[in-house]
Amino acid sequence: MAQQAVAAYDLLVRPSKKWMTIPILLGFNLLLVACSYLTVHLPFSPVPITGQTLGVLIVAMVLGRARGTAVVAAYLAEGAMGLPVFAGGKAGAVALLGPTGGYLAGFLAAAYVVGYLSDKGWYRTYFASVLAMIVGTVAIFACGLTWLGIVVPEGALLSMGLWPFLPGAAIKIAVAAVILPSVYRFMKKDY
Repeated sequence: MAQQAVAAYDLLVRPSKKWMTIPILLGFNLLLVACSYLTVHLPFSPVPITGQTLGVLIVAMVLGRARGTAVVAAYLAEGAMGLPVFAGGKAGAVALLGPTGGYLAGFLAAAYVVGYLSDKGWYRTYFASVLAMIVGTVAIFACGLTWLGIVVPEGALLSMGLWPFLPGAAIKIAVAAVILPSVYRFMKKDY
């Protein structure tokens, strides 16, 4: 009986590291949601410029493959269930099956790939972390353009889904590269 009381006390007063990860994962999920509200709609494209890719790259680099992919999957599930978490507060099947659905699927692919590279130590140097984020961004564009190609005319695909977004992608990668060392220090991840 005394051991059970001590175990209960330890659980309440000194929670395990497993329990402490839940608020961290929730915080990164909220980061993705906040980034989705940083949205600029382009008059010539059904795809908006958003902060979502920045959020996905940070989540994956910091949390790694398993946790980063889980956070992005939870984010996508929230949107699929109707919570207004996608670009500009969109949600549901309209967002998932609309012109931007491929980019949303690409977030999951990018989280997996970037998280995998982070787990392999690519977060330790600026060059490697930037390269990992470039690979993740390519995954997002590959999925996004594949799906967008179903909706827009073939000749307009790159002008509506790629070229206008490359400068922003470069800026997001640069911002993430600058922010990540501080996040690693806060998370006590070596770099």
